[in-house]
Amino acid sequence: MKSCLKHLFCILLTTTVISATADADDWRTSWDGTLYGYANSMGLSEDSVLNSGNRLARLPQRSDVAELRFNIKVENEAVRFTARPVASVREQRGVFGTQRLGEGYLSLWQVRVSAAEGWNIAAGREVLNWGAAQFRSPSSPFYFDNGRSDPLRELSGVDALKLSWTPDMRRTLTLARIIGSGHIAQDRWRNSWLAKFDQRGDGLAYGVVAAKTPHLADFYGAHGQATLSDALLLYGEAGSSARAAALQSPADVAQPFVVPVQSPRRTTILIGSAYTFEDGKSLSAEYLHEGHGYTSAQQNAYFARAAASPLWAGQALGYAPPLLGRDYLHLVWQSNLMESGGYWRVMATHSFADNGNELSGYGEIALNGHVTAFALAVLPAGNARQEFSSLLRNSLTAGLKVALP
Repeated sequence: MKSCLKHLFCILLTTTVISATADADDWRTSWDGTLYGYANSMGLSEDSVLNSGNRLARLPQRSDVAELRFNIKVENEAVRFTARPVASVREQRGVFGTQRLGEGYLSLWQVRVSAAEGWNIAAGREVLNWGAAQFRSPSSPFYFDNGRSDPLRELSGVDALKLSWTPDMRRTLTLARIIGSGHIAQDRWRNSWLAKFDQRGDGLAYGVVAAKTPHLADFYGAHGQATLSDALLLYGEAGSSARAAALQSPADVAQPFVVPVQSPRRTTILIGSAYTFEDGKSLSAEYLHEGHGYTSAQQNAYFARAAASPLWAGQALGYAPPLLGRDYLHLVWQSNLMESGGYWRVMATHSFADNGNELSGYGEIALNGHVTAFALAVLPAGNARQEFSSLLRNSLTAGLKVALP
């Protein structure tokens, strides 16, 4: 019922805004879409202590997916309406049998009105993500995992009412009321506030952000980047926050896991650089310190408890922090983004807490003007008590995408 009322509110708001400006001229409409068809195969860790026999995580070992993603825009000089409908059909197979899942939702939608010179009001569903980081985004309270390591991933926005003031081309001040977490069932961002300031200049850009979520400590973040030359970019992000129900793993194995309502405040920092070569290829290197992660001793105790008891294994899998360790190195080597015939990317991540590694690669090639073949491979390197290889031995996704119209 709440979902129906929310969608009704969105429709009424859109209709009201467009009707109020019906006398405006020069309405413009545009749309495009992409049809995806792909298959995924996952090799599970046979000796996993977190997911023995795949009984807890119930990961699919084979998935076949058909997905349609649209982009729709209707606008004039004062009003812009955008939407990104997504429809997917998925068949998953594993030790639990075969499951067929269908889903349709709005990944993004927004009505944006220019209220006065420099002032904009927007309502809808938006991905509130920023910064240049590839691996993780510490400066975003909503999207720590920014999805940039997985080119196939579709980020879905949060529902928000937003007021923006841009007095010139260099500064923007934004205030947003977060109504909910979008189409995601766990509505943890409901009734949150976000304030953000951005400054842009010649070769330098930065932003600061603060967020207030009910029943959780305030979030503070910052991001910035500096263009030192045509080839070299330096950037960084930071965030200070507390997490809800974040699993604490004492280094003493004799002590149990602790799941507090709110974790202690911690700071997460990422620094990175990107160098672009004359042929357009680029190399990025990022170092992340995750304050909410475990030390080496805490991570060893985490896996030891999971191996000792199915109950503890369930806690370890269900309440673990987004990243287990505290320090990571992430490298990205990619082709020229402007090439029309194809694109490739190779990624490598190293965890200093357990010395585990993960290699991944993505590539796509245009078969004609509308059809592109692509593949994504992920290869963890390590044992069942290291983060990257604790659940998976490998993952391979391959398929086609068709540009519409």
